[in-house]
Amino acid sequence: MAASGVTGAPRRDGVRAIAAITLWSVIGLAALLLLAKSAQNSSEFGRLQPWIVLLNVIGVFALIVLLARRLWQLVRDFRNHVPGSRLTARTVMIFGALVIAPLLIVYFSSLEFLDRGIDSWFRVEVREGLKDALVLSRSALDLRVQAESRRTAVLARSLLGHSVLKIQGQLDQARRADSAREIVLYGANDRILAASLEDPLADVPLSPPADLVRTVSERQTYVSLEPQPHGRFIIRIGVPLAGASGASGQRYLMAVYPVPAQLSELSDAVQRSYSRYGNLTALREPLKYSFRLTLTLVLLLAMLAAIHGAIFSAERLARPVQDLIAGTRAVGKGDFATRLTLPSRDEMGYLVHSFNDMTKRLRRAHDEATRSQQAVERERERLAIILARLSTGVLAVDRNLVVRMANRAAGGILGTDLSVATGRALPDLAAGNERLGQFVAALAVRFARGREEWREQIDLGKSGRMVTLMCACTPLPGESGDMGYVIVFDDITALLEAQRDAAWGEVARRLAHEIKNPLTPIQLSAERLARRLQPILASPEAEFLERSTHTIVQQVESMQQMVNAFSEYARAPEMRVSRFSLNQLVTEVADLYRSQDPRATITLDLDPMLSAIEADRGRVRQILNNLLTNALEALEGYPEPWLQISTRLEGGGVSAFAVMSVCDNGPGFQGDLLGRIFDPYVTSKPKGTGLGLAIVKKIVEEHGGRIDADNRPEGGARIRVALPVAFGKRAGVQEKRQTLRSEQV
Repeated sequence: MAASGVTGAPRRDGVRAIAAITLWSVIGLAALLLLAKSAQNSSEFGRLQPWIVLLNVIGVFALIVLLARRLWQLVRDFRNHVPGSRLTARTVMIFGALVIAPLLIVYFSSLEFLDRGIDSWFRVEVREGLKDALVLSRSALDLRVQAESRRTAVLARSLLGHSVLKIQGQLDQARRADSAREIVLYGANDRILAASLEDPLADVPLSPPADLVRTVSERQTYVSLEPQPHGRFIIRIGVPLAGASGASGQRYLMAVYPVPAQLSELSDAVQRSYSRYGNLTALREPLKYSFRLTLTLVLLLAMLAAIHGAIFSAERLARPVQDLIAGTRAVGKGDFATRLTLPSRDEMGYLVHSFNDMTKRLRRAHDEATRSQQAVERERERLAIILARLSTGVLAVDRNLVVRMANRAAGGILGTDLSVATGRALPDLAAGNERLGQFVAALAVRFARGREEWREQIDLGKSGRMVTLMCACTPLPGESGDMGYVIVFDDITALLEAQRDAAWGEVARRLAHEIKNPLTPIQLSAERLARRLQPILASPEAEFLERSTHTIVQQVESMQQMVNAFSEYARAPEMRVSRFSLNQLVTEVADLYRSQDPRATITLDLDPMLSAIEADRGRVRQILNNLLTNALEALEGYPEPWLQISTRLEGGGVSAFAVMSVCDNGPGFQGDLLGRIFDPYVTSKPKGTGLGLAIVKKIVEEHGGRIDADNRPEGGARIRVALPVAFGKRAGVQEKRQTLRSEQV
């Protein structure tokens, strides 16, 4: 996890852990202290046992709930394959085994010790010893009581017949001699006749108990052992005086003797021990059950706390591992800003520190790689812009002709869209594309021969029209030895056509110059020979001369027509641009040819949306004349000849073109001549110079238009001429053509 994701989390976990450990430690220590204190005596145990049990039950219940929650979370993490859950589970099992086993041993040993210890309290010897001690203490007290009773009886007999004054002296003497607390002589109606007190400050002696008065009234001796505070005893003895009786009652002597402190304490201790032993004997089994219950609760508390501590310790131990796993996954996803908090200064902390140092270096390397990649992307964008603006096609392929890169010009030259061709094989893209198929075949042949660097001219045919490419191939080293190739090619068809046009123009000019001059003398000489020799020759010779000179004149006239065609093809007369209606011109020319050759059916299909165009009306008429003448000559001998002229407006604004189409139902163009029909001296007719379509093409190009020819699917030829509607468009195209030709010249 990143440093931002764990800020303060370890500190909060540490505080919660310390608080939980402190709480459960206090609960456990309090339970143990209460148990230790209650074990001192049964009364304390009986008083504290409910609180001990309640405290332990609360602790056990809370720990069970907390432990169940932690265990469920651990099981859920284990099932969900949470990183570190298996390590935590193994650590918990190991810690739990190490803790539970000793606790169980101590628990069962403690139970055995408790049973044996409690049973040892109730042995027969102990019970008999306590009983003998109790009997012995009681016997000692009885002897003391008997001795004091005899002494009191002797004193009572000695008081008979004496006066009160003398009796007072005897009582004082007897009290001091016997260490009595008080000796009192009572008369009728419990009136004090004489008294000797240990405490001279006391106003009156203690009142005699009612049972003492009742006993002595029955002329019997009263003896009692009375407990006093602080575990002391006193002996109270009442003795009636024989023969001393009156109307209201008799006299009696009451003496109070203290029991020695040592004997009192010993007797009290023996009595308490015997009573406690009796209580413990009655609580023997409940005591065992209570101790077992308390010990079990304390054990459960300790065991659950130990297991919870094991889980907590295991999680604390596995947390750095989980952080490392999470951090590794984050780094694997490209988050090189991941930082882990340092858990401690031990080996795990060293590992975390190494991880942070690694991510820091990866982040630095990633930043450098990103900057380098951005620089490469910028250069690639610049290269892409340059390649996109190039008119030359650039194509990068591998050995299997799989496209790596292609610019827009490459697709335009090859007649297909290569913008989405990256990663695809050229043979797959060539399906249905004749030009691209021929190009791929040419590349495959050269690569198969092992040619990796070459520069050649490749001729491609598309529907009978030849396209010439100047290609250059250069090997491009790739990764892991994967050799690629960069193929640069340009469409030089227009260049070659311009060169041919220039060459044919020069040839036509020279032919016209060299042939035109001797034609007129030859014709004149033949006519002069006919006029001079025909009158003087006989009829057969005259006829022969007539035929010969006539043949010479006809051939000279044919040669003059050819020379005129050469001159017209070679010269470039000045354009006389005007604005006229193309549909009207087409109608006029069609009417003219209908009247000249009524056997042919000429139909018109004119676009009413086509308005006036800016062009040389005379030269456009010449285009129509040449096209109609060629069509009618091709239809000679065909039944029901048919010819159609159509016009259409294509495009809009400065890019608008007026398109004229001339179609017939004749034999069409020969396949081997379809790509060269606009070249000079190319014709399939037995007569003609082959300059008609060449002159048409030249006029169209001078107007900045384009021309093409093909065969109709239903039969017959079709020629399409597209002329710019606006003068500016034509001027721009014409300027480009003139520039191209001047560069080639």
